[in-house]
Amino acid sequence: MGQPTHAQKEWWRSAVIYQVYVRSFADGDGDGTGDLAGVRSKLPYLAELGVDALWFNPWYQSPMKDGGYDVADYRAIDPAFGTLAEAEKLIAEARELGIRTIVDIVPNHVSDQHHWFQAALAASPGSAERELFHFRRGRGPDGELPPNDWPSQFVGSTEPVWTRLPDGDWYLHLFTPEQPDLNWAHPAVRQEHEDILRFWFERGVAGVRIDSAALLAKDPELPDFTEGRDPHPFVDRDELHDIYRSWRAVADDYDGVFVGEVWLPDTERFARYLRPDELHTAFNFSFLSCPWDPDRLRTAIETTLAEHAPVGAPATWVLCNHDVTRTVTRYGREDTGFGFVTKAFGTPTDLALGTRRARAAALLSLALPGAVYVYQGEELGLPEVDVPRDRIEDPMYFRSGGTDPGRDGCRVPLPWVAGAPYAGFGSQQEPWLPQPAEWSAYAADLQAADSGSMLALYRTAIGLRSAFGDGPLTWLPAPEGVLVLARAGALCAVNLAETPAELPAHTQLLLSSGPLDTHGRLPKDTAVWLRT
Repeated sequence: MGQPTHAQKEWWRSAVIYQVYVRSFADGDGDGTGDLAGVRSKLPYLAELGVDALWFNPWYQSPMKDGGYDVADYRAIDPAFGTLAEAEKLIAEARELGIRTIVDIVPNHVSDQHHWFQAALAASPGSAERELFHFRRGRGPDGELPPNDWPSQFVGSTEPVWTRLPDGDWYLHLFTPEQPDLNWAHPAVRQEHEDILRFWFERGVAGVRIDSAALLAKDPELPDFTEGRDPHPFVDRDELHDIYRSWRAVADDYDGVFVGEVWLPDTERFARYLRPDELHTAFNFSFLSCPWDPDRLRTAIETTLAEHAPVGAPATWVLCNHDVTRTVTRYGREDTGFGFVTKAFGTPTDLALGTRRARAAALLSLALPGAVYVYQGEELGLPEVDVPRDRIEDPMYFRSGGTDPGRDGCRVPLPWVAGAPYAGFGSQQEPWLPQPAEWSAYAADLQAADSGSMLALYRTAIGLRSAFGDGPLTWLPAPEGVLVLARAGALCAVNLAETPAELPAHTQLLLSSGPLDTHGRLPKDTAVWLRT
């Protein structure tokens, strides 16, 4: 086949990457939980969708106290999902269809069932086994108070980030007690994770997504938290960059790619993670959380491109993922932005409005320069589900005292076949999260036969996306409330104003998120792709 071209080697700069939450994607063995057999059975669907890569949320052995982000063994697939041999087959079969694989690494912490932590629990205070984590004596006359006052990384949580053992030691966990934080100042921690990267690159994965990428390093003194203090005791510390430079050296041996989950308000510090010898890409959360507002969307796009430009890294665009409210629901609410602190039960939404906006947003995101991530079910226009409280599993709900609805509403198992049991998810028993009664109406088989469906829109848009070429973005003059951007020989116009807008000059209408009005104008909350 010859040597890969430069464009092939840098596929990640403009890829469409589909996020697979295995537990909810498709059930191959009928036990109520999605698995690798289910994913393998749907590879033709994903190939027809036209995606370039699949990003898998953690599929490793885990007690599932936080949806798999509590990893017990990185070199084993969780039995609920399958086996390592099946993962290897999936990686190879996807690649034969032109689809690469990205796995998820959770370096900040491990499961409390990980053999390192079990050894630390069995050891005594001050032991070498405990040096792999953050064990400390407590404060107060009898050590009865936590070593410091750091806040939980679960927004809204009132729970402490320290747990005390019977021998008097406390251990740090920025998330749940079942997720003890690793001590990244210890060389064994760094070596183990570099070995894990090699393990998966050698099995054919093309890239690695890094969870909570800015949290690994901690101030060795573990001081109390002071708002605004610089440097922060556990977020975005300078020593992180040496870790990622070492990781980049490993990835370069395999032409591997990194994408970091980096939530930072400081754009200059964010860009540091994307220097040529560190991470290739990072998630763009400003676009994801942006309200459906023309000025704020344009600002989010311009800011994102500007912060990536100095380091030559491609931007990434995402409307939704496994942690946030689904797009059609969010865009149908009065507050169309996203923030963890604003999540609440019973928030009303207009799904027809939200769906119209989500269709337009899909065309906008796919027209932008860089890589696009599509969370499973977004191509079906799935809404957020109000999961009954007695079925919620997400620790965010429990650690908030039941005030935060958690993230399970965007993780409900997918509908594949209308009229089949459990909407064709594949289960012979009720899936791990309940599906609403109307779920079959969103089934992939129905949408595949409907040229006006959300699925048809995504398939067509992904297929036509190359019309925008590789060039930069240029904003064209437009009426107030209308965004018009041009790239190469195509442009995208999105109408967020209250009245219809005239189409920009063009030679061909490539695609529209909805019908034009009777005068050929672009209605409110509608987008078009035009050839110039």
